[in-house]
Amino acid sequence: MTDKREPGGDFGHVEAWVFDLDNTLYPSDCNLFAEIDTRMGDFIAARFGVSLEEAQRMRKSYYYQYGTTLAGLMRLHDVCPNAFLDYVHDIDLSVIAPAPELGQALDALPGRKFVFTNGSRRHAESVIARLGLDGRFDDVFDIHAAEFIPKPERAAYERFMGAHAVAAGSAAMFDDLPHNLRTAHTLGMTTVLVACGQTDHPEHHAIAGWGELPSHIHHRTDALAPFLAEIGAMRAEEADRAAADGAYCCL
Repeated sequence: MTDKREPGGDFGHVEAWVFDLDNTLYPSDCNLFAEIDTRMGDFIAARFGVSLEEAQRMRKSYYYQYGTTLAGLMRLHDVCPNAFLDYVHDIDLSVIAPAPELGQALDALPGRKFVFTNGSRRHAESVIARLGLDGRFDDVFDIHAAEFIPKPERAAYERFMGAHAVAAGSAAMFDDLPHNLRTAHTLGMTTVLVACGQTDHPEHHAIAGWGELPSHIHHRTDALAPFLAEIGAMRAEEADRAAADGAYCCL
């Protein structure tokens, strides 16, 4: 499957560029989520004295019922979120390679850039540093800032937009999970599915079988950096044309 529409043409209105973190800013073959899933299982097993098999069953059940494993643990078991997040994000990030092309593409985009993640700021900043993208984002809006309400809950997006005075109609959301983009679309954002590659996540398996994009996804790309670079180039051309037209009118 290719992009639903050509990049650039549908992004002239965008002032705020909003990016998920995991499996969006870096490719899924880094396999960080496998590490995180293992750490979540270890945490649950130790906390409740259950087998690793039962811990993983609980992890998956809470994720699908409450949006994140953490949300289920907080709601049902009053687990301290900081203890959980610190433990599960204590992983090896050396598998993440610097992404200079992505940095250049972000630099070329006019407007503000944000990371909007269900993870912690600490984890996000560590990943951003490994990618070599320091200084490219106006802010990281993490699960703490969302008051532990995760995507795809509408309230999480509303908190993000309120915190940064982002108008949905002038924002583009990039995410690897279609259900996160459904909420963004409902609010009025332009949506881009970053097809990160195959993982064990059911939504990633479902994407592989699509014949066409669902209506709540405006664009799909398998390569974020060149996709953004093309948008940046087209926005620059539009700005040059506008400047030239303005100069001509003044003659």
